[in-house]
Amino acid sequence: MMIKVLFVCLGNICRSPMAEAVFNDMLKKSGLEDRIEADSAGTGSWHVGKPPHEGTRSLLSEKKISCEGLYARQITDKDPEAFDYIIAMDAENAGHVRSLAGYGSKAVIRRLLDYVEDCETADVPDPYYTGNFEEVYELVAKGCRELLKDIRKEHNL
Repeated sequence: MMIKVLFVCLGNICRSPMAEAVFNDMLKKSGLEDRIEADSAGTGSWHVGKPPHEGTRSLLSEKKISCEGLYARQITDKDPEAFDYIIAMDAENAGHVRSLAGYGSKAVIRRLLDYVEDCETADVPDPYYTGNFEEVYELVAKGCRELLKDIRKEHNL
């Protein structure tokens, strides 16, 4: 059975597509892409259909991580049922996902950095406003590594 992970941020052009690309790269490198799959979405609809932000694309390209074929979409009320893990970039996104999911959702809904022990911040800052894509990448990579460890342990992979 495929384990499905959805990364969520505000507009789905900076943080969540970066997390999706980084996580998929980790899955490929650990041979788990046939067991776990990742997607991303935004809580807002401003950027639907657009590719990731130039800052995200150039940083991923620098790290030799593909974001080919990624286009922004908005999270829907079907997503909480379709995904096993919904991973938000910050508290506001997590709150939005929880209210969309309602009670009885099977999805694990957490912030990405909840998986990182002793992290200096609980929320991944939005580089759309800060311009600091490198800092965001470091946090996202750390969070994705820990999330993957957690999923592997939870599902004996």
